[in-house]
Amino acid sequence: MARFGMAIDTVLCVGCMDCVVACKTENGLPEGLCRDWIVTEATGEFPDTNLEIRSERCNHCDRPPCVHCCPTRASHVEDRGHLVQITKELCIGCKACLASCPYDARYVHPDGYADKCTFCMHRLDQGLPPACTAVCPARCMHFGDLDDPHGDVSRLLAARRHHALQPEAGTGPRIFFLT
Repeated sequence: MARFGMAIDTVLCVGCMDCVVACKTENGLPEGLCRDWIVTEATGEFPDTNLEIRSERCNHCDRPPCVHCCPTRASHVEDRGHLVQITKELCIGCKACLASCPYDARYVHPDGYADKCTFCMHRLDQGLPPACTAVCPARCMHFGDLDDPHGDVSRLLAARRHHALQPEAGTGPRIFFLT
């Protein structure tokens, strides 16, 4: 069974926000809310500085605290791709999942339920990639099965230096940033 994840090349990402616009459009998100966003992080001191630009979203963790704290089981892990999802009809808007997510990847939809990136599961069901990866003009976003050693993502992770956000949280994030 697939275990989907993403590798994002921070060397190629220019922060254009096409991924953010594609996600908002594809998923019909309300004005002012988004499931992914661009972060720029400057490190070092002159003259040894580095600027990392990255597209962030739900990390679809292997050990998702948002799922374990949900009192109604609205937050759950789908068998298909081992993706963390939300059944909005079961969500009571208690915000326990928002508080438990170390990545601030969730928000409350104006209709009262928690919402977040789904990796465009509706597109995956049609054999299409997530909208964010499909539109990236820099081709810096790679999506696939982390357990497929011959897949694009696995090959990139084997060949390139990379990091995940907050590995110390113990969640097993599946978004990796190539450096």
